[in-house]
Amino acid sequence: MVYEFEGRTEKEAIDRAAEALGLEKDDFDVEILEAQRSGLFKKGYVKIKVHTNRLVSAPPEKEADEPMPPGGGQFGEAVFGNPKAKNDFEQQMIDFIEGLIERMGYGGTVAVLFREDRKIGFKIESEFSPILIGKKGKNLDALQLLANIYAGRLGREDLRIILDSENYRIRREESLVRLAYTVADRVRESRGSVLLEPMNPFDRRLIHTTLNDISDVETKSEGEGLYKQVRVYYHGGRG
Repeated sequence: MVYEFEGRTEKEAIDRAAEALGLEKDDFDVEILEAQRSGLFKKGYVKIKVHTNRLVSAPPEKEADEPMPPGGGQFGEAVFGNPKAKNDFEQQMIDFIEGLIERMGYGGTVAVLFREDRKIGFKIESEFSPILIGKKGKNLDALQLLANIYAGRLGREDLRIILDSENYRIRREESLVRLAYTVADRVRESRGSVLLEPMNPFDRRLIHTTLNDISDVETKSEGEGLYKQVRVYYHGGRG
């Protein structure tokens, strides 16, 4: 049988394969299909093909040679494309988010931004977008939290709701990647540490992931609550 797996590094992809298939690493052969080193604006990426004649305990839903529907996942359609609601759940989410914005005293419309397996994004279009986004995206994060709670009440705890406006999420991600590499250079030169501003879990995870493959720099989260701080420090000397 043949399967495909992905990861930030070859080791991570192989570890995922072993865990998903319920096999030891010696029980399958690995073929590297694609590899991309991490760098500015891009993360490390490795795609492997796994060959095994062993009986797997928990095979993936799709084999490597089996055609996937466009976009994959539970929606069975392109990730991007149709901004209109495709079912009652999506329409309920759109109505809920638009209702939130209206109760805040601002006008705006909501459309589907993307559909992925266990994740769906909604785009807010409004002349008041800077206010709805808020400083460091905190207002947008609050709206997103409420949207996820509402989705759970609709019985979709398995689905993560992502809200965006004026491509803030993409711009924020690019900014954080630049910040991560800039701070990494600083701590390597000083052999000390830098404590970043409080961030939400997604932003912190992006910092950790971006610097994960730099051997002499490490990261850790500090503080309590939702908005913790990431400390970037030189490996062997925390400063």
